[in-house]
Formats: sequence, structure tokens, C-alpha cells
Amino acid sequence: MEQLKDSYGRIHDYLRISVTDRCNLRCIYCMGPEGVPHVPHKDILSYEEILQVVKYGAEMGISKIRITGGEPLVRKDLTYLIKEIAQTPGINDLSLTTNGILLPRLAGELKTAGLHRVNVSLDTLEPDAYRKITRDGELKDVLEGIEAARAHGLKPVKINTVLMKNFNDREVLNFLEFSRRHHVQVRFIEYMPIGEHDDEYENNYLSLEFVKKTAHEAGFKLIPIDNPKGAGPAKYFSFANNEGTVGLITSISGHFCEKCNRLRLTADGRLKTCLYWQEEEQARPALDNPAALKALLREIIRRKPKEHLMGDKSQPGAIEHCSMRNMSRTGG
Repeated sequence: MEQLKDSYGRIHDYLRISVTDRCNLRCIYCMGPEGVPHVPHKDILSYEEILQVVKYGAEMGISKIRITGGEPLVRKDLTYLIKEIAQTPGINDLSLTTNGILLPRLAGELKTAGLHRVNVSLDTLEPDAYRKITRDGELKDVLEGIEAARAHGLKPVKINTVLMKNFNDREVLNFLEFSRRHHVQVRFIEYMPIGEHDDEYENNYLSLEFVKKTAHEAGFKLIPIDNPKGAGPAKYFSFANNEGTVGLITSISGHFCEKCNRLRLTADGRLKTCLYWQEEEQARPALDNPAALKALLREIIRRKPKEHLMGDKSQPGAIEHCSMRNMSRTGG
């Protein structure tokens, strides 16, 4: 089977697909209070178009798919897409990132359709703080979604927590306890300067060394373990005699670009190889021509930069060529 290999020898077998730029929340690090201008419906890829990329990507070695948004569960009939991807030859790992609010209603359908597991974005365990960061979301809805995912066998359930200085840094121990109590994987993620959020980054960034320090001072013994299936770039730790785990994704303080195996397809049909850089290519013109689509995939992977420059504006091109797409328009 052909492999998608870039000029630095990295093999790409992982495609993250954003199915919508819409969301039922307005998280402060993702968009402003007014939201972001929505992509017109006519410009959003149809499921059939997405499946073309999946099919021919799988023939070139793509084996892992993650569905993202926006909030992917707000898109109508998503279970149809999940089912079709799950049945695509070569795809053996299918997951979804969600805010969890719609999981109580949809978890069973998603599992039946062929979804393997979910990542739930959750940045605080305090109801008032959750309303603040999401602009009026309800924490109880997410907690119910997590339980629904576990009940329907969408395991392991992973909790994605963006660590933010002076906001949720005081909750590190609460999240460690949550992992131990509910046997879920809590993954702390460093705040990233994506889109037009440089001011927020300067104010909110906190290295994940803070998590290790806080755990140590509180007597939590974090034991390094091999990364579980689907762990991606996280470095994982377990607790003594407990099923809970914690992962650290050091996007800024410890780049993992040398191991990056990801390609992204945005909701409006752009192929991107890196969250940080502007470079992207429109896939839609090639969708009716398998040879052209495969050539496009080869070319964009070949041109993939060696690394991102998040958090380092001093490097040439770090500002001029960084992407201004907000996360909701790229896919997390």
C-alpha cells in the first residue's frame, strides 16, 4: 500500500475531518462573544464529498479518522457519515471530539454506527466557571454526556482540558480526582495561539509543568506509562492501583512536530497539514478525479513544514504566515 510520507520521513496515517463550523457553545478561547461568520451551507462539504477523501485517503495509508467541528454533533444525520466511514476498507480507528452536550441522546446511535470512542472537551468542573468559559453552557449536560458515552461502550472516554492561567489552574487536583473516580483519561492541553487569539494566549498560557508540580506537591504519584491506543502526542501517567490516567499535551513547551502524522480536512473543503501555518489546498476540485485527489494529497504532504512556531514570534515568517483560522473553522 502506498504511504503518505513527507520530506522529513513522517508517515501520515491520520485524518481529522471537520464536518461543520457551527457550534452550540461560544468558548472564549475558540471564538469571540459574537461568534464567527459561518461558512455558507453551499460551501460545506457534503457527506459524499467527505467520503471520497476518506476512500482515496485510505487507499494511501490513512487508517485513523477523527470527526471534529465546530461541534460535530450539531450536523444533521452524522451517524450516516460515521457508519459509512466505519465500513471503509482500511479504516480501523474512528473517533470523535465533542463538547458532550448532545451525547445523552446520540451516544447509542454513534456506537451502533461504528464509532469507537469520544474525546469530550471540558475545561472546568465548576458550574459557574463552565458557564463563563462557554458563555452560558451547563456543566451537568456534559457530565451526563460523559456517562452516556461510558454506558454505551464508547471507551476510553478522554477529557480534553485546556489549562489556562488564573482560570482553571486551581482545578488541576479536581481533574485528577475526576479521572480516578470515573476511570476516564484526563488530558491537559497547553493553550495555543490559534487564529486571532494572541492577546488571550499571552494572558492565559501556562506550561504543563504546572500540572506535574501541583500533583507532586499534593502527593499524587504520577507513574509514566506507554501511550494507550489513540493517545496521539500526549505523554501519559497512571495513578497507583487505579484505572484513571492523565495525559499531557505540550504543544508549546515540548513540540512533538517530529512525530506528527496528521492531515486535516476543514468543513469548507481545505486540506491542511498544520494548525499553525496558513498553507492549505482546496480539495473539492479534485474530488471527482481519484488520480487528481491522490496527487493533491501527495503534494500537500510533501510540502508540510518541519515544525510549527507557536509561541515563538521571533522566527522569520512566524507572524506573516501563521493561520488566522479560528479553531471552529479548522477543526480541533
